[in-house]
Amino acid sequence: MKKILLIFSVLSLQLFFSQKGKEPKTEGKKNIVENTKPSLSLSKEEIEMYNGKFLKFIEALKASDRKAMDALLSERAKKMVTDVVYQKLSADINTQKTFEIIKTGYKPLIDGSSFPMIQYKYSDDKAAEPKEVITAVFEASGKILGIKPYKITK
Repeated sequence: MKKILLIFSVLSLQLFFSQKGKEPKTEGKKNIVENTKPSLSLSKEEIEMYNGKFLKFIEALKASDRKAMDALLSERAKKMVTDVVYQKLSADINTQKTFEIIKTGYKPLIDGSSFPMIQYKYSDDKAAEPKEVITAVFEASGKILGIKPYKITK
């Protein structure tokens, strides 16, 4: 009998101390939330800035100028990039061709953050679906976070 009374008292204490939560009022905050949502597209100024940094990086890659390439990379990228990565990039990206922007926006990362991104194709590739795509991810400051060339094979 004592055990039953003990269990009943523990359960009744939990019910006694439980609280009902109030729903927050969102009428006034609705407009604030909508106005602070980040845009999913990049502005023309941002595209021009990021595109300029990318083209400078490609010129430095073409000339094999390690100091110029390092100056354009973000601190996060500098920690991971080695000479092997630069050699792989120079082998995978044809620096003799010109580039054309095919897509801009934000690239979500594994940690939940998202960064500005521009996807390029070679200007001479006139196919509806390009054979080679180069994705460049940037920090808001314009520093390059990563460049990934990708060949589409079917």
